[in-house]
Amino acid sequence: MILDPCCGSKMFWFDKDNTDVIFGDIRKENHILCDDRKLIIKPDVRMSFDALPFTNDLFSMVVFDPPHLVNVGENSWTYKKYGRLPADWQTLIANGFAECFRVLAKGGTLIFKWNETQIPVSQVAALAGTRPLFGHRSGKASNTHWLCFVKVFGR
Repeated sequence: MILDPCCGSKMFWFDKDNTDVIFGDIRKENHILCDDRKLIIKPDVRMSFDALPFTNDLFSMVVFDPPHLVNVGENSWTYKKYGRLPADWQTLIANGFAECFRVLAKGGTLIFKWNETQIPVSQVAALAGTRPLFGHRSGKASNTHWLCFVKVFGR
């Protein structure tokens, strides 16, 4: 089983209705963006990624794609698509990593996605408590990072 605890509008998922995935998000919203596209945030389970409602060691994979912006206006399309981090974002993200690792089965994979437009990925990855195995940059300016962690030995 796979968990996406902050799925938003499931932008990067090829199958947005994949029954092998539990899609979670704290938000449940519908918006019309500036270009008239519909933005639908409809999780299977409403949850906060820093307090997951699941037992330990349950998921073989967790995909962690939290909000990455601190400075964003509440009426902007970027806020509607990605949400916003609080001023004390370090605590929230550290707790999010801890929860993702808690529900991840031993030997399971954690995929972490981060856009470093405002906060460098190095600052965020340091909050994971362990180093990623590998990663990849993507996007027009290579600001989006995909990092892969594996849960091993007592985490």
